[in-house]
Amino acid sequence: MIVARPEEGIVSPPRQESIEELFSALESPLLSYALKILREREPSEDVVQEAFMKLHAQFVEVREPRKWLYRTVHNLALNHLRQGNKIVPLRPVMEEGSGAGSESIDPEPLPDEQIVRLEGIGMVRLSLEALDERSREVVRLKFNEDLSYKQISDRTGLTISHVGYLLHHALKAVAAELAKTGLTK
Repeated sequence: MIVARPEEGIVSPPRQESIEELFSALESPLLSYALKILREREPSEDVVQEAFMKLHAQFVEVREPRKWLYRTVHNLALNHLRQGNKIVPLRPVMEEGSGAGSESIDPEPLPDEQIVRLEGIGMVRLSLEALDERSREVVRLKFNEDLSYKQISDRTGLTISHVGYLLHHALKAVAAELAKTGLTK
């Protein structure tokens, strides 16, 4: 919208609202909007606050801050919901002797989980066996004996950078082999 001042014959753009004015005018409506999406007050307040902080950081570039704020609150609220769907709440552990549905928690993995784990360990071992002797030795020193690159270098006579090179390529080869078998992605 362009505002014309007839007395001067000059056309000037409308005055853009300050962040403070936008906050005063839109905080409550944006909070109501976020509440409709999230249905919880605290995350809704966080989303509105984050939207205003983002606007503050980009205020000069934003042409229509009111529309921008609503779109940002909408997107942030949806992101919050998506994040919430990734969190799986654990059932509360019942007190001993409380009677109702107390279950003992078995620390042992299920048999099928044990089989998958053992198969994975076997695949890693096979992948390591496919490496050349020097690479296997460097991997063994690093992961079985927990030695630093410097300590491996001292023990093998290789330079530190060569130790790093061998480890990098050995692990890359193992990862590629495990990806082929579908154990990793």
